[in-house]
Amino acid sequence: MRVLIVAESFLPIVNGVVNSVLRVLEHLRTTGDDALVIAPAGVKGQDSVHEYEGFPVVHVPALSLPVVDSLPVGVPSRKVLTVMRDYQPDVVHLASPFVLGAAGTVAARKLGIPTVAVYQTDVPGFAASYKLGPLTSVAWSMVRAIHNRAALTLAPSSATIAELEERGVERIRHWGRGVDAERFNPGHRNEELRRSWLGEHSVDSVDPASGTAGRRIVGYIGRLASEKHVERLRSLVGNPGIQLVVVGDGPERGKLEKLLPEAVFTGELRGAALSEAYASLDIFVHTGEFETFCQSLQEALASGVPSVAPNAGGPVDLIDHGVTGELLEVDRFESELPAAIGRLTSDDHIDFRERAREGVLPRTWPGLCDALLGHYRDAVGEPRHERKDAASVPAS
Repeated sequence: MRVLIVAESFLPIVNGVVNSVLRVLEHLRTTGDDALVIAPAGVKGQDSVHEYEGFPVVHVPALSLPVVDSLPVGVPSRKVLTVMRDYQPDVVHLASPFVLGAAGTVAARKLGIPTVAVYQTDVPGFAASYKLGPLTSVAWSMVRAIHNRAALTLAPSSATIAELEERGVERIRHWGRGVDAERFNPGHRNEELRRSWLGEHSVDSVDPASGTAGRRIVGYIGRLASEKHVERLRSLVGNPGIQLVVVGDGPERGKLEKLLPEAVFTGELRGAALSEAYASLDIFVHTGEFETFCQSLQEALASGVPSVAPNAGGPVDLIDHGVTGELLEVDRFESELPAAIGRLTSDDHIDFRERAREGVLPRTWPGLCDALLGHYRDAVGEPRHERKDAASVPAS
């Protein structure tokens, strides 16, 4: 099968949309299918990636918007249609479609190619977070128009499916996200890293895995942006039993460093450093309610870290309340967070850690990507014949 992926964002940006696309490309390589990616070019000195897993990545011009300047937005252009016509895909995968994805939708309809739209970003919710309330209804109109032109819409959580249905989106199926249980594993816990975070308090702290109490490390891992509401961690400031750690970067970092003066800010981490950071936490807190899935939460759970998140969106499917963590109502999240941390760091902390990992182990990327190929086939109806004469498209 020939799959053309129109991605609203791509490397060197790292976020949930990009990570999912990378896992899909890796799977397509193992299954012997073919793929091509259309994505925004890098901005502000970012080096664009021209191929991944041997599949070409074709770039369209990108702009940085003042409100979210760390996420370049692809500019729709005729290039999308030209590349799609030359590549002759069997199916078009729209990854979190909005601006560039809308262009992909138009091009695919013009060429008669079925599309599978993967809903991954709560754009209307982001508009509200950035105090762009009047644009919320416009955003929903765009979401509805794009997704109702697709053969299928794939949504990652029950809460997201319910909201999309309420907003008039049709033909929705559930498609979740996998987790690499080897990369995100309690075995990556690093006591030296924990001591560096605890600083002068490290002599009074012991490994919670031993069952004895000590100063707990509570962390957030993710983008530091308005819609993530990391400022809600301020209810933990001044708590002598807690060391806050914030992993990630983004436009809100300066503001958050002032708001959370006792927290350790590590900046963005990748690879082994990220795995160690997750596993070295005692409690993971995801603070924002605008998550269609919340991959960082799933990675924390796989790392054996009990977690707290808002009772909204993707986390509702990931946290078994009182078993692997706690779900707090959005309007009371900040005020109830300290008590939730206290409950999760009680004498049952070891049990919470074990149950956290057990709950996500069945969620593997190979299984989910196989399911995605099934959705592709359903969208196509009958697999098209291989077109070996299809023009190759050079990366640009």
